[in-house]
Amino acid sequence: MLSYRMMRSELTGSKEALGKFQFVTISSRVEFEDVGRVVKIAHYYSRAVKAGINLALKGVPLNDAVKELYRIIPYAFYAETAYKQALALIKNGGNKIEIRRRWIACKGSKADRGNRGIKFHVLEDHVEVKVKDPWGRWIVGRAYFGRKYLPLLRELEELAGKGEEGYGAVISFKEKPMIHLQIPLWLYLKHFSVKKPIGYGLIAGFDLNSDRLNVVVIDRDGRIVTTRTYWYPEVTRPGFPREKGKALRLNALSNALKFLSRIGVDYVVFEDLFLVKGRRRFTKSKSGNRRISRFAKRQLLTHGVIKSLRLGFNVILANPKGTTNSKEHEKVMKERGFDRHTASAYLIALRGLETNSIKGVRSN
Repeated sequence: MLSYRMMRSELTGSKEALGKFQFVTISSRVEFEDVGRVVKIAHYYSRAVKAGINLALKGVPLNDAVKELYRIIPYAFYAETAYKQALALIKNGGNKIEIRRRWIACKGSKADRGNRGIKFHVLEDHVEVKVKDPWGRWIVGRAYFGRKYLPLLRELEELAGKGEEGYGAVISFKEKPMIHLQIPLWLYLKHFSVKKPIGYGLIAGFDLNSDRLNVVVIDRDGRIVTTRTYWYPEVTRPGFPREKGKALRLNALSNALKFLSRIGVDYVVFEDLFLVKGRRRFTKSKSGNRRISRFAKRQLLTHGVIKSLRLGFNVILANPKGTTNSKEHEKVMKERGFDRHTASAYLIALRGLETNSIKGVRSN
């Protein structure tokens, strides 16, 4: 297990997990002076990603792949990002990947003064966005992140100008053009974290599910302090709006964290889903399969980790092996009288207790 201290909180987890929490993405609509040219770039960028998938399946080295993709989108930074995204798509989804949407992405780098292909400049009430056109001059747009984000973006712009930070950027076209900026997590927490009162050293284990959120709180001796279940069963009904379902899950997570702060919890423990390999397992139940396919568990986990760090909790990502289906899990259900989800939350809390960040610390 590795740990990173970020402002007032600490994040502990596997190397794979910590690599996923280096940045926080913030988004805004963006109005371009010539949206047609931006759409053209997105068309060719998406083609480059699709071609990159074929190259990646053949094991083509990065430099050779970039040269090949440069023929599709003649800007090296777009071509390199497209190939790296193709590699990531294969890693996450296997060899059957369909590219149905259009977007533009450009990796960030300190050496490139933030980002070579998609830049921003903070003005008084909005953010100027510039997108590099491989076949012409820069395309200018106006983004509206909201005033609360302007100090954060202003500092990131300053750091990028000094060569001290980079940021990734994406332009998407789901409905209206949107810009998504990857903000370094430490900088995001500097601007948005709150000071949490020191608690009693309690540990809370979370079990995230499609229709409920289970929480079990233990002390440093492993004794159960309290349990909670936050229900949102309506989100699994046929036709229930996806975005509304997401909002209900996030609201339940926020309410749980507020409760934990009140009772003196200092550590929250989630499953380290980045250690889990393979695809989702479907069942014979149609309703169960619908819940599985519509439930973005990693997305909820990411929100939970960032929200917890913002609120001043120490976050632990524990190996989930054996916390759902195991003899130990069955034993906990039988001896404690827990349902399977509460039993999972309890075992996850115990896994957190075993980590170096808590181990050996005396009880209050």
